[in-house]
Parts: sequence; structure tokens; C-alpha cells
Amino acid sequence: MQKYILAIDQGTTSTRAILFDKDSNMIAVAQKELENYYPQPGWVEQNANDIWASTVGVMIEAVAKAGIREEQIASIGITNQRETSVVWDKQSGQPISFAIVWQSRQSDAYCVQLKQEGKEAWIREKTGLLLDPYFSASKLRFLLDHVEGAQQRAENGELLFGTMDSWLLWKLTKGKCHMTDVSNASRTMLMNLHTLDYDDELLKLWNIPRCMLPEIRDTSEVYGMCSGLFDVDIPIASLVGDQQAALFGQTCFAAGNVKNTYGTGCFLLMNTKEHIIHSQNGLLTSVGWRIGKKTDYVLEGSVFVAGAAIQWLRDGLQILKKSSESEERALAVDDSAGVYVVPSFTGLGAPYWKPKVKGAMFGLTRGTKQEHIIRATLEALAYQTNDVLNAMKEDSGLEIKRLQVDGGASLNNYLLQFQSDITQASVIRSTISETTALGAAYLAGLAVGYWKDQEEICSHFQASHEFVPNMEASQREELLTGWKRAIHAVMQF
Repeated sequence: MQKYILAIDQGTTSTRAILFDKDSNMIAVAQKELENYYPQPGWVEQNANDIWASTVGVMIEAVAKAGIREEQIASIGITNQRETSVVWDKQSGQPISFAIVWQSRQSDAYCVQLKQEGKEAWIREKTGLLLDPYFSASKLRFLLDHVEGAQQRAENGELLFGTMDSWLLWKLTKGKCHMTDVSNASRTMLMNLHTLDYDDELLKLWNIPRCMLPEIRDTSEVYGMCSGLFDVDIPIASLVGDQQAALFGQTCFAAGNVKNTYGTGCFLLMNTKEHIIHSQNGLLTSVGWRIGKKTDYVLEGSVFVAGAAIQWLRDGLQILKKSSESEERALAVDDSAGVYVVPSFTGLGAPYWKPKVKGAMFGLTRGTKQEHIIRATLEALAYQTNDVLNAMKEDSGLEIKRLQVDGGASLNNYLLQFQSDITQASVIRSTISETTALGAAYLAGLAVGYWKDQEEICSHFQASHEFVPNMEASQREELLTGWKRAIHAVMQF
């Protein structure tokens, strides 16, 4: 009987379930959109019960679409939006409030206070993270402070905390498993990168009771059984943060391997294997995964605006009818005619970390056309990616010869060719676009022997296209000089 792996990809805007076969082919996909709530400017929340309902729905739909029997599912893998935080009642299983989404800034005041107290460097040394409301610790502190009686109930052992992986695992196992994996735990700002356990000093700093936190486990192991959803119990065998899952799905298993996901923003991760590298260039240090007690660490850099810049051309400036036109329109002119777009609409991310910077456009003349602006916007994605890659090279001392890419904007051939030219590295686009779900599937399959090892997984990787650099060095230097001037200019405002 042919077996399959069922991957749950629980994202910010939707939940998906995808069935994969042994050759990494997608057999069936089901997706359900999710609603985000914005109770105040800068606040982003979700209903964790809606996320649970969407997960149940897409799992059942994917299996039905594939037309397979439930006993043909070898295991289930879960990958999730990281840092999004929920607290629920241990007895009833009901959340005590809406979940606070990773994007939300509502817990910023805690981070500002700790920065003023001089705690940032100390926290960074322990966790590899910048002191920012992006991570879970301040979100959890906010929930414990703002829901009546929550702190006392947590201390009494009545409440549980989790990111979305823990929430779904707890629900799927009917409350038997309250666990997370090292990749997700490393984004809470509560785990020590060196011990891979919650840090008592950090728990004291945030005043968070250890008893409400999920047990930290490997990224690939059988945690428990999905029970009651299907007629048979199915092992749940991977938990992994979405960006780490994409790195695994891209088979970036060697030191110096890098992937970039061109989504709403860009997320770049470099595998540094067993080495914990504390960045001197504004990058984050996290755990990639732990398999069989062997840990791979990563350097991570985030570009806040990537695909969102193309949406801005479409919806804001209205110079594109649809995002997919951007490549054709960009190629309608010979170059960007000296135009530079810095799409820092929500500040600049790595390696600059200037959250209050606004976006800007430079080099406009009477001869500037829409096509020049479109082309310059696409080029900005490549420049920003290159800035992060340079920071990774400097921090790690590793050369980057190839960049593996996925995400919506990776379908744009002009962007990827320009990326290759500017970075002077091969850019490789995977045949399978759903590398996040695929990474969760690989990790779940490894845990139950569906795939033998990472070597076998590598044999399934298929590149749909490889872009190689062909730009003259002088032209590249001239373009990069213009970009540096543009970045310097926006940071003056």
C-alpha cells in the first residue's frame, strides 16, 4: 500500500494541508484563508479557535481530494508562522484571548523599558535575538498582564502557552502533548541557545512561570498521535518554524547553504551547522533544527518589504494591473535609467534595523517612465537581499556560491537574473514552490523511516531553473554604488 506524508502549513494569512509522496510530488492541496484582526494601529491578532478549525478542515479536505485511505498516511508534519502566541485554559482547552500575531507591535513598551535598563546585549547573548516585540516573550507578558487573573492562574498551573505548533499539537492529540521544537522555541526569547532549554534568568526577567511552557523537543520525532480526527491514529512527527522548514525543504544541509523566500518580505537563512554565530551585522541567530540530538544553527536576516513592493505598484501607484506583469514591463526598457526605489514602507530590516525610516525614490527625470519605476522596484528586492547576504558572509566567513529561492516573486525571471548578477552567485529556483510544507514533510518522514536520511532527500531535489551571473564587474559596481547612496539618503530622514 502506497504511503504519503501529510504536511500542515499554518501561516499568517491561511492554513494549508499538502500530501506528498516519496518522490516529493504534491498529491493534493487544501487551503483556507484566515482573518486577521486589528484592534488598534500596530496591533495584529487572530482567533486561535479559527486556526484550529481551519486546520481540521484542510486536513480532511486534502485526504478526500487525494482519494486515499487514512491508513495510507505515514505521518503528519506541522510547520507554522513563528512567534505568534496564544494562552489557553488547560482544562477547557479554550484560549483566554485572541492570539497575538508575530507582526503585532502591541508589546513594544516592554522591550523599550528593557532596552532603557541596558538588558539588550545580555538577552542577545543568551538568545541570539534582538530585543523586539516580534518575538514571543513580550507578547506572553502582555497577555498575562492584560487578561484578568492570568498571571495567578498561570502560576497555579491552570494555563498553557504555545506558538501555533504547540497549539495544534495539543489539539490534535486531545491535550496529551504540550510540546514545541527547538526551532520554534529559539524564537520565543525564553530559550538559551547554548543549553537549548528555557533560561531561568530570562523567565525571571519576564516573570513567566515555567509550568505553562511547552516541553522543548527535537524537530523530527514522534511526539504523539493525531487522535479522533480520522478513523485511525496517525503519528505527528515534525514541528518546525516556517522559515527553517523552507531551509530544510530546499535541502540546505551544508554549512554556508542559503535560501531566500521572496514573500511579502524576504527571509534569508544560512545554515551554520553546529556553530552559534553571534552576528556583528544586525542578523539574528536561531536554531535551524535538531535531529537525533544533533543541532544545526542558522543566521537569519529579514527584509521587511519585498513582494509587498510589487503589490504597492499594483494597488498604490496603480501602474500594474496584476503583479505578474512586472517582469514584462521591466524588460520593456533597457535599464532603470538611474532610478532607485527604496521600499522601506515599514522601516529597514537587516542589516540596518532602522524601523522609522520611510520609503523613497531617487533619480527621477522628465524621461522617467512607469517601466523604469517597475524595474527599479524589482531591483530593490535584489539589492536588499544582497545587503543581507554580505552581512552573512562577513559574520560567518563563508563564501556564498549559490542561493536557493522560493516564494511568489521567485517566479520573476528578471528579478532572479538581476539577483544573480548583483550577488555574483548562482540562483536556483526549485521545481516545487511549496518548500515550507515540503520541509515539514521531510522532517516528519525521516522520523518514521519514510525517507532513510538527508542524502536520500537530496536525491529528490529538482531545480526548475538556474540563473548564473553575466554582468560586467564595472556595471555591477556602478549599480551598487547608486544603491548605497540611496540607502544612505533615506537613513538621513
